[in-house]
Amino acid sequence: MEQNKQTELAQIINKEYPNTAGLVIVKDGETFYEDYFNGCTAESRIHIFSVTKSIISLLIGIAIDRGEIKSVDQKVLDFFPDYEISEDEETIQKITIGHLLTMTAPFKYEVEPYVEYFTSENWAEFALQLLGGTGTIGSFQYRPIVGPDILSGILVKATGRTVLAYATEHLFSPLGITVASDIVFHSQEEQFAFYEAQDISGWVADHAGTNAAGWGLTLSPLDMAKIGQLYLTAGNWQGKQLVSADWIADSTKEHSRWQEMNLGYGYLWWLIDEDCYAAMGDGGNIIYINAKKNLVVASTALFVQEAKDRIDFIKAHIEPFVD
Repeated sequence: MEQNKQTELAQIINKEYPNTAGLVIVKDGETFYEDYFNGCTAESRIHIFSVTKSIISLLIGIAIDRGEIKSVDQKVLDFFPDYEISEDEETIQKITIGHLLTMTAPFKYEVEPYVEYFTSENWAEFALQLLGGTGTIGSFQYRPIVGPDILSGILVKATGRTVLAYATEHLFSPLGITVASDIVFHSQEEQFAFYEAQDISGWVADHAGTNAAGWGLTLSPLDMAKIGQLYLTAGNWQGKQLVSADWIADSTKEHSRWQEMNLGYGYLWWLIDEDCYAAMGDGGNIIYINAKKNLVVASTALFVQEAKDRIDFIKAHIEPFVD
């Protein structure tokens, strides 16, 4: 990117998107732009919030490729044989991994029970107890926190490994990504400090040792750009197939839709338009992929309420620069 355009982009970020921590743009497989803000550096690991969900989707795909999970059509309760089914519980018996990946599994709550969730010992088991109910399977309902952890529980049951250990062997290490350790909170103060931290390497886990699926992973924008590039190259990284091309294609095509936002949804990936899809988290954390332009945009951001839309930012201020 030309120097004057770099300067202009930095000015826009500082003025309009002041909570940005880092931004990396990869075009045609090469780093096109890289910059950091708010005292952050290339080494800074930031909590990426719901971008974590898309990483979980990728790990489910790897487990299916390896035969540890049969398919997205496998029933959730296959992995939890000790779950006690009540006489009137029919819905939960029909719910599949695919329903969890597409946010079309019903739950027994209308408002997410955050306090009860965060104070429970095992988040996957807590969410499992809320799965099903009288809702309709197949109807999209976004579940930010309480629900996705069932997928972490499935990964643990299917692989016999912690999510972090499995991810490290089959995804992070091959990509040159380091996620240091589990992060376990022992107080509310520790949890709030984590939200504001600018350099903690790890993945949040409950007291049972299961990593969170809907949030809790920390990465740098360079790490996130590698994930995006892996999707652009159909799961192949430097000649090694980390996940099948079929999974990349299936997970980034529309399986459900959030009508309120008019956004398509794949397997825990947001579908922006015909050529673009993204992993998005609170504050403006994003992995944005434009297949037509062979473009990846990865940005970390410090948490703020009602952060400005990063898709608008990318469409208006980044894509025109790379053409």
